[in-house]
Parts: sequence; C-alpha cells; structure tokens
Amino acid sequence: MKMKKALALLAAGAMTVASLAGCGGSGSSSTAPAASTAASTAEAAASTAEAAPAAEGVSKVKLWATGSDNVRAIFETLTEDFNKNSEYAGKYEVELNFMLSGTGAASLTDGVAAAFKAGQTDSEYDIVDLSGDDLSKLVSQIGEDAFVKLDASKIPNAASVSAKSSIAADYCQPYRGTTVILAYDSEKVPEPPKTMDELVEWMKANPGRFDYNAPGTGGAGDSFARSSVYNFLPEEAFTSDDPKWEEQWDEGFQFLTDIHQYMFQSGGATVYLNKNQGTLDALNNGEIDMCPNWADMVLSQRAAGTIKDTIKITQIDPAFTGSLQSLVIPTFGQNEEGAYAFMNYMVSPQAQEIMVKDMAAIPLIDTSSMDMTGYEDLNGLDVSNFRIQSIGDLSTDFNERWDNEIGTLG
Repeated sequence: MKMKKALALLAAGAMTVASLAGCGGSGSSSTAPAASTAASTAEAAASTAEAAPAAEGVSKVKLWATGSDNVRAIFETLTEDFNKNSEYAGKYEVELNFMLSGTGAASLTDGVAAAFKAGQTDSEYDIVDLSGDDLSKLVSQIGEDAFVKLDASKIPNAASVSAKSSIAADYCQPYRGTTVILAYDSEKVPEPPKTMDELVEWMKANPGRFDYNAPGTGGAGDSFARSSVYNFLPEEAFTSDDPKWEEQWDEGFQFLTDIHQYMFQSGGATVYLNKNQGTLDALNNGEIDMCPNWADMVLSQRAAGTIKDTIKITQIDPAFTGSLQSLVIPTFGQNEEGAYAFMNYMVSPQAQEIMVKDMAAIPLIDTSSMDMTGYEDLNGLDVSNFRIQSIGDLSTDFNERWDNEIGTLG
C-alpha cells in the first residue's frame, strides 16, 4: 500500500521520541505519543483511497497537512489542480496525506519531529503545511535547520508575496493568511469601531450587544481574550512560553472583568456563547450586533448564503491574533525539486484564486488579476498587522484562570 513506509516511519519515529522522553532527553518539549497512537494517526491520514501509481516519468511528491475538514477539502482541490492543470502537470504528481485535527491522536508536528530525531534521511515528508503556531513549536523542538533554506530562484511566484513569517523566515513560504476579525451587522452598526478603545466605548453604549465565545471552545474567543490581556504586555510576550509573563496577566484580566457586564445577556446573566459558530449564529439571528470571529469562516458562510449579506468584517487596532499559513521542505524528504514546484504553484494567481473562492482564504499576492467577487472584504485585510501568538503551555493556564475568574462572574 502507498502508506506502508509512512506508517513505519511515523511509528518508529514516535518510539524514538518516546524513548527520549522516558530518558528525560533535553530536546523533548512534550510527552511523545505512543507508537501505536502515532501509527493509528498515520492510518487515519491515509484513510482516503489509495493513489494510483504515478505515470512513467512523473515524479511523486508527498504533501503532509493537518486541520479541519474544510482544509482537507481545499487541499484535495489544490492537489488535483496541480496534478492536472498546472504548468507542472505530467512532471510532478502531489499525493496528499491529511491528518484531521482534534482527533486526540499524535499530531503532524509530532510525526515530523519524530522523523528528524530518528535520523531519517529519506522520509516521505517532502513538503509540510504548517500554521504559525505549529511552525513555532517545530522550530523550538528541532530547529530551523531541519528545513531547507529556501532558494528564491526556485519560487519565482513568491516575488509578489510581501508577507513574511516572524519565525524561520528563510525556511518557510507563506501562501495564505488567516485571522480573527471583528464581525458586525452593518444594518445595526453602520460605522464599526476602528480601535479596541472605540470597541469598549461601543460596548458601554450598547450593553448586551457584543459577545465572544468562551476561551477553549474556539479560536476566535481565545484570540479576543488573549489579545485583550496581552495588549498590556510587550509584543515579545505574544510568542513566548516563558512563565514570567503569566505573572503579568493581572491588568489584562482586570480589563476582561471590567467589560464582563457589557457582554450578551440571557436570563439576567452574562453568557459567553459556545464555539466560534455560537457567536456567529447569535450575530446572524440578531441576538448580538458584533463579535470576534474568523475572517474565512464569516466570508465563506456569507458566500454560501447561510448568514446574512449584511454581516461584514473589519480589523481593529491593535489587531486580534492571526497567522500566516506556510509550507516548509524538510531536509529529510525525498523530492526537494518537486516540493519547490508545488510551493511555487501555491503562490500563483491560479492557486490563490482557488483558495479565495473555496475557503475565503486571505490571499498574499496582488489580487488585481483575480476574480474577488463576493470576497471584496479580503482586500481590506492587512496581513502585515497579523499578530501570531504562540504561548505554549501557558494557554492551558490562561484558560483555567479565565474559567475561574471570568466564566464564574455570572
């Protein structure tokens, strides 16, 4: 089967990391997955139909990605387009290995780190898709030198990409953006706030008409709460897991306490809705007028007609947290040239327009040659204002403190 080698690699790599963790190896930053867990995760990644052997003269490229089901769907579309319609059709064929997030099994970053630590030199990790947070985790575990330092001459389409990762910039190629924004009903709020201070003033003037989902139930609520607290801290704290920052959360948590009284009310008590969809549904139903949410989530549902056309998006200053999704080429893969080909395709107008239309992704190239009908809001999002947040295990402590101090206020 096509995945036998990948299954063996992931399982063997996981056992290596487990061994290191058991010996207290200094390179391990978290408990390693058991080999059986890693293997079952790889099996889940390979659960799609087995790919047919590549045609004679066609070079296979193994792509690894993770995320929710909409991410799986867009990668299936993109890989098919690359294989059949791109300038590389007939020369390279990308095979997608997708690992659904939130399954409780070993993660993609675990597998990549395990392969590197196991000393693999010919693995099936040709090219890997990573969020800003996952890239930060991997670099902290195995270093940026585990990835190929990119040669710009092999990614000519990237010349039009101005966005740069704040982590391992020379080793990753950003290809789309994602960010939490302020979603609002333009019929109720014709002039949305432009800053956090203006948002607070609006809350005071319109009590009960704003809400954010409880942290831990969805990334939009996490972003609002953490941005609110970390706005009181130096910018360096956004990408640090140093416990010293936890000691400086008091001012930010006092801010969250102060605005608690202006949140959505039900039955005479403040209610923090559940999940990103919970606040978006409340906005669509007219229960609230504004909420933080993911830009792609709002725009894709609006395009599908599942939420009202009057729901718009805007960025405020300081911005909520966002991220650049990037591709890396591990030094221990098999097909570096094929990986470069797919990377170059992903920052082409052809691929960027597919991502806009199919998932409302924030494009990173000039959109003047692209059909942006229905997604014009994306043109107003400045990726240079995205703030990546990666605070490691502090996120668990943060959510616990929010639950104890804010979630219990009633």
